[in-house]
Amino acid sequence: MQICRDKGAMRNWRGQAGRVALVPTMGALHDGHLSLVAHARAWLDAQGGGRVVTSIFVNPTQFGPNEDLATYPRDEENDIALLEQAGCDAVFLPSVAEIYRPGAQTVVEVTDLSRMLMGRLRPGHFRGVATVVTKLFNIVQPDAAAFREKDYQQLAVIRQMVADLDVPVEILPVPTVRESDGLAMSSRNRRLSPAERAAAPVLNRALDRAAQMVADGAGLSAVRAELRRIIGAEPLAQIRSIDIRDAATLSRIATIQAPVVILLAVRFGEVLLIDQRVALPKGAPHVR
Repeated sequence: MQICRDKGAMRNWRGQAGRVALVPTMGALHDGHLSLVAHARAWLDAQGGGRVVTSIFVNPTQFGPNEDLATYPRDEENDIALLEQAGCDAVFLPSVAEIYRPGAQTVVEVTDLSRMLMGRLRPGHFRGVATVVTKLFNIVQPDAAAFREKDYQQLAVIRQMVADLDVPVEILPVPTVRESDGLAMSSRNRRLSPAERAAAPVLNRALDRAAQMVADGAGLSAVRAELRRIIGAEPLAQIRSIDIRDAATLSRIATIQAPVVILLAVRFGEVLLIDQRVALPKGAPHVR
């Protein structure tokens, strides 16, 4: 596996790589990330072959002043070992100085999608995401890039950005990977205390129940109330937001008549966890 720590090395590798699929990450890798590598490999195989590159970069511009940049988990040695075992062909490991040159003034922002939902809780977060993903696309020039559906709004932002800017990258959505107790895999799970880790699967239980209610024809207010009841019954869970939106556009809805996405942001101690579930009313088509 080729290790590239600067843009020049990455571009040299890319120039000899043929078809490429990119897996952008912030490191502290787990099985959820490795599923992205596997999905990227499967896409390449379906196209006739190619190489997978994973980027590892903890992007400072998507963290707010009171967020967990300093304590975000980092484990480069283990990450490299996992990627080698997964059959990744290259890893891009740039420094902050390599990605953001002094005096840089240009940012990328998907205006409406970036300012709703999690964008309200974390102002500037999605601007940082869109900017760094654009830079990674420019440096690596992949044919496709894989992103987790767990980060549903982020996936929507990136899809919109690619469409608006005519970026020639196919976006590959990859289903959420969960622990055996239903907790969505996340690098932030490492920072949960044992008690918080035991409490966190309440998110998946709430989403399961809400999705079943939607399938059974329950109304919007009833589903919201049940989500608040289930999560609120867990003493260690601090609800930051519960949203039910149109699954295709993330627009507000008055009634549930088409596929919806249920979006949760809940704090356990110092750790903010997000989770999601697409819920389908009877007879509604699936959304991808």
